[in-house]
Amino acid sequence: MIKSELVAKISERNPHLYQRDVEHIVNAVLEEVVSALSRGDRVELRGFGAFSVKNRPARIGRNPRTGEKVPVEEKFVPFFKTGKEMRERLNGKGS
Repeated sequence: MIKSELVAKISERNPHLYQRDVEHIVNAVLEEVVSALSRGDRVELRGFGAFSVKNRPARIGRNPRTGEKVPVEEKFVPFFKTGKEMRERLNGKGS
């Protein structure tokens, strides 16, 4: 599912809201998640999961084509851990 499909689904379920308003809401929620992660905060959505940022330290990597050693810079990557309710639903144990 892509963002536009998510907006359409939410609009269908909430006919009292304009689609453009739903789009603004979805964009605002996603922007807040990104902002929180960029500050180093953790974002937890109960029943869904938690987003956090993990540090990948600098290291010496290898170019797979040539085998040459190359330096890889330190970086921060987003990480998502599913919540218990989501895991249960995905595994057929939930409603």
